[in-house]
Amino acid sequence: MSETTTPALQYRFDGPDDAPVLILGPSLGTTWHMWDRQIPELTKQWRVFRFDLPGHGGAPAYPGGSVSELAARLLATLDALGVQRFGYAGCALGGAIGAELALRHPDRIASLALIAASPRFGTADEFRQRGVIVRTNGLDPIARTSPERWFTAGFAAAQPAITEWAVQMVRTTDPGCYIAACEALASFDIRAELGRIGVPTLVLVGSDDQVTGPAEARTLVAGIPDARLAVVPSASHLVPVEQPAAVTDLLVRHFSTAWQPAYDSTTGQIAIPVAPAKPALAVAVPQQSGPVAEIAPAAVQPEATGRPDPYDAGLKVRREVLGDAHVDRALATADEFSGDFQEFITRYAWGEIWDRPGLDRRSRSCVTLTALVAGGHLDELAFHTRAALRNGLTPNEIKEVLLQAAVYCGVPAANSAFKVAQQIIREETTPEE
Repeated sequence: MSETTTPALQYRFDGPDDAPVLILGPSLGTTWHMWDRQIPELTKQWRVFRFDLPGHGGAPAYPGGSVSELAARLLATLDALGVQRFGYAGCALGGAIGAELALRHPDRIASLALIAASPRFGTADEFRQRGVIVRTNGLDPIARTSPERWFTAGFAAAQPAITEWAVQMVRTTDPGCYIAACEALASFDIRAELGRIGVPTLVLVGSDDQVTGPAEARTLVAGIPDARLAVVPSASHLVPVEQPAAVTDLLVRHFSTAWQPAYDSTTGQIAIPVAPAKPALAVAVPQQSGPVAEIAPAAVQPEATGRPDPYDAGLKVRREVLGDAHVDRALATADEFSGDFQEFITRYAWGEIWDRPGLDRRSRSCVTLTALVAGGHLDELAFHTRAALRNGLTPNEIKEVLLQAAVYCGVPAANSAFKVAQQIIREETTPEE
């Protein structure tokens, strides 16, 4: 395969060949089968296109490390099929892909539904920690706890077959692709860009979703100019599976009434009707009782301006490598005496050196660990051991770095380093019960 070729995504079509295309995007750890219960009704009006994320559901294992890369692969797949304009509904990571498309390729999307989605999914540390656990222990710990994240307790107890299906979906995912998808979610943040999503948008969330719940949904609705909110009672994160009828009905109503007019080639513009004022309440799930969330006032976030300087790039890299919690502590304790030093290392160590393209982050972690062993800097060795795990080094690879350092830096220095690194590795790679 050519290095410049964008790998296509695994996909399937259902529905009439001449109907408008509606794309359904999956969440992390699932396959296109998460949408099976929606297909009979949706294919009455649309040609439904479903896809699998890389390494999911037997799809080719070409990891995608950012949401923009996954969106580009989806567009390349659609281009090869001659699909130019479509509606899009996505769950969690699938929703992030839809939002990315709406921001970067607004001429392609006619209408959008974001399900169990967020402009930023938790913290970068959480997803990078999950990647460390998978790299060390495989996917089984994540698979066993997936039902707790995806379903309400009552549903999981009443539907053991679906619960086991969910576990097996995760277990059969390619670990490298799962880790890359975690990295994609860790770096995803469109909070400042929500005001530029210009298509009619349904934001749909389960009332009991503990992963991306109603609070995250309200943030999306507040920021997207033409957005409506639907809260589905008695549902958690994987709401299309847990409450299929309610989700199907909401999608049918949204895409039947909010399909934006097509691109006008004569004027070079998209004909966008003036959006009606947002209702004071969210859309209630038909024929069901339950909580209905209140919509926060719309607020368009200002776009960032100006060219990032080395400090901005350095702060981003520093957070990605060391974790938000560590960097927040370091910056919070900076005062008039130490503040200049914090700015110095952010700008030059992280912005000028760590951000250089000549070495990847794995290699830079190897160099850094060796230098810290040589200097006997055990405190920094601890947090750079965590960083090395996040940068993709396995515990065995860290062990090999320390063994080689013992030859060139001395056995006593390596002895101390092994004790520090071993403790950190245990903390970082032990799955939570």
